[in-house]
Amino acid sequence: MIYSIQEINQRTPRLLPNLTLGYDIYDTCGDVSLAIRATLQLLKDQSDPQRCLIPPSINSSLPEPETKVVIGERYSELSIAVARVLALPSVTQISYASTSEELSIKYKFPTFLRTVSSDKHQTKAIYELVKNFSWQSVAIVGSTDEYGKYGTDSLRELFRDNNICVDFVEILPDTFNKNCSTARHLLEKIENSTAEAIIMFTKDTNVQIIFEAVIEKNLNRTWIASDTWSTSSTISEMKGIKSIGPVFGFIFRQKEVPGFKDYVTSMFNGTTNNILSYYQVFTNGSKDDMKCNCKNKTADPSCLYCYIDHDESYNIYMAVQFIAEGLRILLKCNNQSCERTKFSAVELFHVIRNVNITVNDTNIYFDENGDPSLGYDILFWNTSESKEGVEKIKIGEYWPNKNISFNKDVSQWRTTGNVSVFNCFRTCQPGQRMKSQNGKCCYKCVNCSSQESSYGNDTSCKSCANHQFSPADHRYTCVNKTDEFLEWSDPFSVILITVAVIAIIATVAIAVIIRINCGTPIVKAIGGCLCFLEVVSLLLAFCVIFTFIGKPTPNSCVGIPVFGISFSICISCILANLIQILVGFSFDPTVSSTIKKLNHPVAVVVIISGVQFGVSLAWLIVLPRSPVEVAKEFTILYQCNMSEESKKFFVATIVYNSFWGLVCFVFAFKGRQLPDIYKNASLITVSMVLFLITWIVFLPIYLTLEGKYKPAIKSAAILISCISILGCHLAPKCYLCCSGKRLIIRMLSVNILGNIMRGRICP
Repeated sequence: MIYSIQEINQRTPRLLPNLTLGYDIYDTCGDVSLAIRATLQLLKDQSDPQRCLIPPSINSSLPEPETKVVIGERYSELSIAVARVLALPSVTQISYASTSEELSIKYKFPTFLRTVSSDKHQTKAIYELVKNFSWQSVAIVGSTDEYGKYGTDSLRELFRDNNICVDFVEILPDTFNKNCSTARHLLEKIENSTAEAIIMFTKDTNVQIIFEAVIEKNLNRTWIASDTWSTSSTISEMKGIKSIGPVFGFIFRQKEVPGFKDYVTSMFNGTTNNILSYYQVFTNGSKDDMKCNCKNKTADPSCLYCYIDHDESYNIYMAVQFIAEGLRILLKCNNQSCERTKFSAVELFHVIRNVNITVNDTNIYFDENGDPSLGYDILFWNTSESKEGVEKIKIGEYWPNKNISFNKDVSQWRTTGNVSVFNCFRTCQPGQRMKSQNGKCCYKCVNCSSQESSYGNDTSCKSCANHQFSPADHRYTCVNKTDEFLEWSDPFSVILITVAVIAIIATVAIAVIIRINCGTPIVKAIGGCLCFLEVVSLLLAFCVIFTFIGKPTPNSCVGIPVFGISFSICISCILANLIQILVGFSFDPTVSSTIKKLNHPVAVVVIISGVQFGVSLAWLIVLPRSPVEVAKEFTILYQCNMSEESKKFFVATIVYNSFWGLVCFVFAFKGRQLPDIYKNASLITVSMVLFLITWIVFLPIYLTLEGKYKPAIKSAAILISCISILGCHLAPKCYLCCSGKRLIIRMLSVNILGNIMRGRICP
């Protein structure tokens, strides 16, 4: 810093004519309390505690501090404390080494600037390195200080957002040492970790403790060094360091301060150099000594330059350049004079904040967060057998908001295989996902289900939409499921439609025949006018068949309730006819008188069908049936909804009609021996047997069957039931009507003769 200030003051032509930059230097010893004390001393008048007791009502402003700019601190923790104090009088603070991301928060530290990149950029650079080498898993070791805490959090967030697995994160306490439980626990994690790289984002003293244990355990891993220890000679010269594995590191762009080496050499030329002696004793013959040829040459002034931190020196040099340029602009200086000589600290801050300078062919300026537009050099610790010790070579560089670039061949470290050195799959085939095994970041490949898809590079399969699935040979994509319902072109549908059409034509024909012969004994024998109602109900039941075919709609879902009504009308008409037969042909006075009380055909039809009408109407109102989509593995089944409550109405409808069918069967069976010349009771017995068997078989099948043929089973049961009644009750009578009177007279004579022989009719 002294050299940089003197260089400004002595520059020709003068940068600040008639003005000389001065300075005070304080050693804070890396302690927060000493740093704050030094800051208050620099501000002088601001350290008067009495000024904090002035009431707000008194119009008094803080006096202008003599110190206009502070350069420092080195450590982020100290810079944070100092920045809070300097923000009060708006004194500019420029740090040369504090990298904590927190210092970029302007509402907390409004006057803080720095000539070193923020850890935000360093963590992004580390991520870019990991991505460039195609590593899929990392581990992070941080510390509780501001540097380690914010750096670790930033890295974890970056890796999470970019789908890179973090095997473990270890935060080292302030009291970390090789004998503490944290050190033992961390070593176990490193030993068992399957991470492809371990990031050490902490100070060099912590890294040294960890590496001592790693060398002792003979562990070999890939390491990524943060800027705090990537160039540490203490660590690179540890005994056995070559065995730990490859080390990659980041360091601020390395530049030399112009003329600084000559300045240092000239300062100590011809004098006894105690500083050199001190460094020579405590470095104990380091590789830096050999590189500078300083072994046992403590009297050589040129050796002092080897022990200077060139990175921090260059950052300090840039800080002074910013200040000088800010003053030149603020004071409006030219080569001869400056227009102003007095200025405030806040004025200088606003000017420095917007300074844009070029140093060593590098354009530098502060962004909106007070961070410089500087990048990082990427280092590699070369431990090749042909080299003596560890050689730190530059292999690339990183600039903020730009891609990482390399000037060396790094293909040997880039992972290209599908399986890591720990036998963990890094990617899977399309249609598979990575499942964790033997550790958080070690994966095996597992197939996705038919309802999921994956490109093979995720730990989870992506669920397909409800109407989609992934084919077995294309599990990386989702395709639409096939619509499933009983189509009109389906062979089963064609059969049902054909039978239903034939049944409708037959029903219409029977209705015409009955109408032509409505006054004949035959028509009267099958119920008279009620047979017209029976025919209409059968016709409606046959038409219901068409509601079960095709894609369900709100109108087509009323099929079962409508069938319940139509069939109950049909059954009630048959029961009324059977009661008439029993009353007309039974010669048992007891039975005849009992049955005669029920011989009210209209009442029977209205009551029986009315109850079913009420059940069906309640079904349609309370739980209206509507189309639903049932997503299956490869198809979407369209059907009318059948909830648990709807099933109760459905079962009630079937049971109710079956009950009256059973009653009809009992009455018909009882009347099969009566002198009924048209054999009504016998034929009804056959039709009721077919009806009951059909629905006994149908009901359990229907309630358990799933798929598009479920409506077809309903249609078949309805057709069989209605055709049995049509064929056994109405069709034979129509045949008699069409056979002529001679056949009727012959049948009548045969029946009468038979009854006389059995003694049922008196001669």
